[in-house]
Amino acid sequence: MMLRNAAGRRAVATAATAVCLALSLTACSGTTKDSAGDGGAKATGSAKADPDAPLKKGLKLAFLPKQINNPYEKILDEAGIAAAKEYGGTGKEVGPSDANASSQVSYINTLIQQRQDAILIAANDPNAVCGPLKQAMKKDIKVVAYDSDTAKDCRQLFINQAGSEQIGRSLVQHLAEQIGHKGKIAILSATQNATNQNTWIEYMKEELKLPAYKDMELVKVAYGDDADQKSFQQTQGLLQAYPDLKGIISPTTVGIAAAARYLGDSSYKGKVVLNGLGTPNQMRAYVKNGTVEQFSLWNPEELGYLASYAAAALASGQITGAEGETFTAGELGEYTVGKDGEVILGEPTVFDAKNIDRFDF
Repeated sequence: MMLRNAAGRRAVATAATAVCLALSLTACSGTTKDSAGDGGAKATGSAKADPDAPLKKGLKLAFLPKQINNPYEKILDEAGIAAAKEYGGTGKEVGPSDANASSQVSYINTLIQQRQDAILIAANDPNAVCGPLKQAMKKDIKVVAYDSDTAKDCRQLFINQAGSEQIGRSLVQHLAEQIGHKGKIAILSATQNATNQNTWIEYMKEELKLPAYKDMELVKVAYGDDADQKSFQQTQGLLQAYPDLKGIISPTTVGIAAAARYLGDSSYKGKVVLNGLGTPNQMRAYVKNGTVEQFSLWNPEELGYLASYAAAALASGQITGAEGETFTAGELGEYTVGKDGEVILGEPTVFDAKNIDRFDF
């Protein structure tokens, strides 16, 4: 895995927590899956962390992504599964092939029956998964949201890529610089219910209210449902509806790649600016052929790695999810739990022609 310098990661994580860039565990040892009481995030108030407790051996972790065939989440989950082997646990990835709001529910129910020690979920909908996740916590199965959060009382930790406000505002800032702070823009998102997408979009809209963007207009938020072909078609539809469009922000790895593919083979190449969140490997060709000048992302391997260690710390009683608790995430170093059980990986990286070949994920 390409994990960045641990000392640097600690500094970023601590700084991110300190300035509260983001918006957004439960009982430690002493109960069993059969004897646990109400469980859930509420348990953190009475549970006591033992920061000196060793990570338990043989922990069983299950990663439940938005959809099983999403290449970004495949990278993330495989890194988390590999991390589990480092501390003597086992991990697996299960999930639906679509990103509908309720498509993850049956998988959660199955994982409860299998008595996993921790369920890690990137939620398609913040509320649709709450019922079964609360049942999991009642049975002392730890619940960690990653990438896309659930409602706060439906999990014990949320492993966030970066501060949500920072992500949303920075995407607008980057695009605005590229189009000279003038013109119509659109957003190509994933699903209408995706927690992370909607949070970022709200901050994009807040940023656009500032005087610096008075000559920019957000004309549409389109949804490609994290499906390649639908995202491609939505890009085509945006440009047909708004032929004078100056820029598109796509805060989804599936969406930005599909939009780049459409733009790269159209008369809009070089005329419409595309920015957003993508992986270097999927966007490299579009950067080199001039379709895309820049885009951003964190390292998904690091996000999966951090989520895995956080779940292990939670399941081992090292932390409960209370604000201010700390744990060590392997070679990434020490992290601090922030408000509402949130742990922030760090700042995203901006990729362009100058640095993209230094990354391989």
